[in-house]
Order: sequence, then C-alpha cells, then structure tokens
Amino acid sequence: MTATATLADRLRPDRTALILIDLSNDFVHPRGKTATVGARDVSHAQRILLVAAELAEAARDAGVAVIHSQHTTLPGGASDSPVWRDARSRAAYSAPDICLDGSWGQEIAEEVAPRPGDQVVKKYRYGGFTGTNLELILRSLGRDSVVCCGVSTNVCVDTTAREAFARDFYVTIAADACASWDMGLHAAALRTAESRFAVVAATGDVLGAWT
Repeated sequence: MTATATLADRLRPDRTALILIDLSNDFVHPRGKTATVGARDVSHAQRILLVAAELAEAARDAGVAVIHSQHTTLPGGASDSPVWRDARSRAAYSAPDICLDGSWGQEIAEEVAPRPGDQVVKKYRYGGFTGTNLELILRSLGRDSVVCCGVSTNVCVDTTAREAFARDFYVTIAADACASWDMGLHAAALRTAESRFAVVAATGDVLGAWT
C-alpha cells in the first residue's frame, strides 16, 4: 500500500481488524470503579458506546475482524508487578481490583458485547499487544491494518495504536468512537497520533469504507 492510498484501500475489509479497547463496565458504566472509586467523568465514554457498536456491526457485516481488547486484573494481584502497582497507585481510579478477572466490572458493556466470531483478548497493561496473543491473531487472520476505538484515548487507545504501528500495522483511529475522562487529553492524543503514526478518521468515513 502506497503512502497516498485512500482510506478505502487502507480499510479494505479483508485486510482490516477493528479493535475495541477497554469498553468494560469498570471503565464506562456509572457504577463501574472509574466512576465510583475514581470519581471520574464517564459520560463521554457512555456516549461513544452506540458509536462503537455501530462500527462493530458494520465491521462484521463487511467481513472485518472484530477484536475486543479487555483490561484484566488477576486475583491476588498476580498480574500486578511493583512497577504496575506504583503507577496504578497514582491514578485517580486506583482500585486494586479494577476489571478483576471474572467480575461484572471486567465484563464488556452490553452495548458492545462480543458476538459469535469476535475475538476477545485479555490484556494486563495499557497496550493491547503487551503480554497478549493479539499480534498472533492479527497475523493468523492475514490482517495488516487496524482500526482502534474505545477508552481512554490518551492511555490504552494511544498505547495500543503505537504498539500496532511499531509492529508494522497500518493504524486508523476512529476519533468519535474514542473518549477520555479528560477530553483535552483526548484531543492532544489524537493530534499526536495523526502527526506521527495513525490516520485519524471520523466514524462515518470508516463506515463508508466498509459499505
């Protein structure tokens, strides 16, 4: 694919995967730990759920692979290194059991719940590729282009997009299907991504490439 390829070329269904990032109850639901423990605003995350659901449905219809990247904390702190615990302790939502494996909080929000044929990849750090089988799935499915959406734009979406780019995947970010508790950081992350490692597109343009 050339540097001047159109969005339709970049997002051709047989080469593309949609990655929905961290749309779990603890991050997007008003009763989740981000809202109740961290006292963070999840209204923006709530608003993107139906947009992300529309993307996922169009992807399935077009033959685009649909992958859910699901943040996970293992029981007993088995996934939490000292470095990770230190970073988490400085976060506003520093519940040690956020997205605890098997809990309601870890479950993907019902609006975007996985369907038959979707892949679910549990992740234990910000990036969807770190310590997971995401790259194996993408390579095995013959996908070299990914569309990222979800939360938070400036943390897990950004990290996953950077990791994909570093592994030589073409990266597109569906801007209006991403959100953060701080929309200033959301906007800054998208500006950085667009200037260095991703195409930032509106959901309508992504849908147009798949229909």
